[in-house]
Amino acid sequence: MQRVEHMSLWERLYFPEVVRGLFVTGYHFWRNLGIHTLHLFGLAKDKSAAITVQYPEERIAYPDTFRGRHRLTLKDDGSVRCTACFLCSTACPAECIYIEAGEYPDKPVEKFPVRYEIDTLRCIYCGFCVEACPCDAIRMDTGLHPGNLGFSRQDFVEDKKVLTERSRKLDEEGKEKLYDEAVDRYRRDLRRD
Repeated sequence: MQRVEHMSLWERLYFPEVVRGLFVTGYHFWRNLGIHTLHLFGLAKDKSAAITVQYPEERIAYPDTFRGRHRLTLKDDGSVRCTACFLCSTACPAECIYIEAGEYPDKPVEKFPVRYEIDTLRCIYCGFCVEACPCDAIRMDTGLHPGNLGFSRQDFVEDKKVLTERSRKLDEEGKEKLYDEAVDRYRRDLRRD
C-alpha cells in the first residue's frame, strides 16, 4: 500500500520557496555587482564574478566534447565513409535521421547512402548517432552550435551534400573558419531583416 503524503497549507502556498528563490537571485546579483565594482577600483582581483558574453562579437571557446552540428566524414578518396548500415538512425531517439541505401556495382563495400538526411528541428543533439556508428562516419565535432538555417521546415533538413561539405571545409580550413562563416551568415541575415 502506498503512503500518500499531503502538503501543509504553508507548503501549498509556495511562499517559502518563492522567498528563498528571491534570496538566491538577490545574493548572486548583489555579489556580482559588488565584485565588478571592486574590480573597477583594482580591488578583489582574486575573486571572479559572472559575466555576460556578448555573442557573436565575443565568444567562449567550445570544449572538444561539445556536440555541435553534424558532419559526414570522408575517406581518403573523398567518398563518404558511411556504409548505410542504419545503426545511427536506429539509435536516434528523435527519429530524425533518414537514410536511403544504394549498392556499388564494382566496389568491395556493399552499400552507400544515396540519400542521408538529418532533420535538425527534431534532433536533440544527444550524440547517440555518433556512438552507434561502427565506421566513424558521422561526427558532431564541428564546434558550431545549432543555428537558424532558414525560415521553412525544409531549410532545417541537412542532406548528404551539406554534411559532406561541412566535413571538407573542416578538414581544409579548420573549426575557426567554419565558425566565422556561420557568424557572417548570421550577421547578413540580421542586416537583411
